[in-house]
Amino acid sequence: MNPLENPWQTNSTREIYNNPWIRVREDQVIRPDGRPGIYGVVEFKNWAIGIVPVSGDGDTYLVGQYRYTLKDYSWEIPEGGGAIGIAPLESAQRELLEETGIQAGHWTYLGEVHTSNSVTDEIGFLFLAQQLRLGESTPEETERLEVKRMPLAEAVQHALSGEISDSLSVIGLLRAWHFLHRDAGVEMVMRNYPE
Repeated sequence: MNPLENPWQTNSTREIYNNPWIRVREDQVIRPDGRPGIYGVVEFKNWAIGIVPVSGDGDTYLVGQYRYTLKDYSWEIPEGGGAIGIAPLESAQRELLEETGIQAGHWTYLGEVHTSNSVTDEIGFLFLAQQLRLGESTPEETERLEVKRMPLAEAVQHALSGEISDSLSVIGLLRAWHFLHRDAGVEMVMRNYPE
């Protein structure tokens, strides 16, 4: 058997739920063990976009907000949804300005992530923003945001300790730190993102 071949067989698919942001489907499948089963998939209609803004003195900006799904307050990198069909960088520039009022003169692509690939097809794109210019934020009606500035090293420590648990934030902070410090002899390999 080739371990890279798809061991799943899809017999049928039916839509369970659909709104402007997600579609939920249930597939009738033949599992890798040859038995029938079901598989639920959440399809996202937008890309996830995350930005790690870093100032010239090594500080970053985090955004705090109450997350309805978790029923808890969460500190995160600036992030949001980007329409599929719009360049992820364009969405990142919009999200950073909207949530923090920050514009950046230099952008570095930090790669893509799959946020929870056992149940969703969501793809996230991460960016490092530098050469920052501060301004006024304009959050959406559904957002009540707090912006906090702290040393990037402290934010990375919060990600490592679990105080920051949002997946885009943890991955973004660690990738930004690595990119800026090129430590541990680990090479970052980044693919180009879709235009």
